[in-house]
Amino acid sequence: MDARAAAMLVALLLCAALPAARASNVALCVRNCAQCKRMFGEYFEGELCADTCIKYKGKVIPDCEDIGSIAPFLNRVE
Repeated sequence: MDARAAAMLVALLLCAALPAARASNVALCVRNCAQCKRMFGEYFEGELCADTCIKYKGKVIPDCEDIGSIAPFLNRVE
C-alpha cells in the first residue's frame, strides 16, 4: 500500500469514527467559546473552553448567558 492510499484510508476511518452530529456539537461548542470570549474578554478563558469542547467531544456546550455553564472558564483579572 502506498502512502497516498494509506492516508486516504486513515481519513476514511476518521470520518467514520466521528459521527456528523458529534462533530457539529464540537463545532457549536467551540463557536460558543469564541462568542463568550468576545463578550467577556480577558475575564473568559477561551482556549481552556475550546480545549474542553474537544476533550469532551461537545457533550457540554457553554451558554454565555448561563453562569453555570461558563463558570469553569471565568477568571478575575486584577
